[in-house]
Amino acid sequence: MSDLPRKAVTRTAKLAALPLGIAGRATWGFGKRIVGESAELVGRELQQRTAEQLFKVLGELKGGAMKFGQALSVFESALPEEVAGPYRAALTKLQEAAPPMPTRTVHAVLEERLGEGWHELFLEFEDKPAAAASIGQVHRGVWHDGREVAVKVQYPGAGEALLSDLNQLSRFSRLLGPLIPGMDIKPLITELKDRVSEELDYGLEAQAQEAHAEEFTDDPDVVVPQVVHQSDQVLVTEWMDGIPLSEIISDGTQEQRDRAGQLLARFLFSGPARTGLLHADPHPGNFRLLPGGPEGEDDWRLGVLDFGTVDRLPGGLPATIGESLRMTLDGEAEAVYELLCAEGFVKETIELDPDAVMDYLLPIIEPAQVEEFTFTRGWMRSQAARVADPRSPAYQLGKQLNLPPSYLLIHRVTLSTIGVLCQLGATVRLREELEEWLPGFVPEDPVDGEEAVAEA
Repeated sequence: MSDLPRKAVTRTAKLAALPLGIAGRATWGFGKRIVGESAELVGRELQQRTAEQLFKVLGELKGGAMKFGQALSVFESALPEEVAGPYRAALTKLQEAAPPMPTRTVHAVLEERLGEGWHELFLEFEDKPAAAASIGQVHRGVWHDGREVAVKVQYPGAGEALLSDLNQLSRFSRLLGPLIPGMDIKPLITELKDRVSEELDYGLEAQAQEAHAEEFTDDPDVVVPQVVHQSDQVLVTEWMDGIPLSEIISDGTQEQRDRAGQLLARFLFSGPARTGLLHADPHPGNFRLLPGGPEGEDDWRLGVLDFGTVDRLPGGLPATIGESLRMTLDGEAEAVYELLCAEGFVKETIELDPDAVMDYLLPIIEPAQVEEFTFTRGWMRSQAARVADPRSPAYQLGKQLNLPPSYLLIHRVTLSTIGVLCQLGATVRLREELEEWLPGFVPEDPVDGEEAVAEA
């Protein structure tokens, strides 16, 4: 029996009610304006009520609804500050927890996947989940060899619910669009749908996590739990304590915020270079701060969880990203434009002014222009407003750019990570990480190139 609330018709009805609720509140807002309340005040209240209903429903339903909510959560920092409060509270709940499935259902899955004697594999197993997410929940236990473990159990019927929810959300994506200024919701939902089968496959997740755990073993900055056991619908990994990043966002010291931001940026760019994989689910619920960094117990390391969604990049991040970023910083408008055309960011039927493209890109890459940059919600909001305002030249130019499919997930992960950095309010030496890990950002030494030719 599935604990994903329950029948498809019930889930569809709840999701279908969302746009009706949004439309109803819009009518209510119109009425309030007729009787003399300011449009700004009414708009604020309307957005608050919409946020509360939207994320309440998404969290209750788990599945694709909750996955969509988590994907949106990192863009909370793009919202106007006066309406961000309700979003922030609702989204924090989505990042860390959801209503648990019954103990009998958990036991049934474990018996089916690990065998009737599944209890013998554990010295201890806690029936109460430690965390619940979009397609499964995590239980704490002690493996038979004494290791503390996290036992991830997939909800029965999770795949069907994921696809059903995302299809339903896609039908009214235009109504959800205004919730996150400057963001096109439909491609996000399409991309989530494309990843469903991969995320449901705990075998693939185990492989991705093992690759990261092996590469980051003894790393002074990043910790990835080892995989202990895997079967269909069940994944057992080493347990990891630490402070959830969502708590650092709400209550952390500035030192913790800066350290978390630096390590998050480091992991974003070093992960693909070191493993050929991009961790593609960077919402705060998947990260922890752990004591014991390079400077001792008072320093911090970044713990990374959940490798269910990854982008496979055997050569690391495409060198085109680093090259175009470097040339933009150097003011090489023509060269940047040619590279974007060659890679399909500008379609053959479109002709743009290279200097206008440069004007569009420069504010976005401001964090890479300086030695260190403080990411803030205000900066994120200004960027969102710039590309979302139809009167803005950036909006008009942005509409004419194209995002090739091979860059879609990279783009979302990068934007999501920047969203988290802004939630943290972290000061980060981003350029340092780009120089170390991003292919193409530092030009090849021509002397080295000549030596390579001579040796050949």
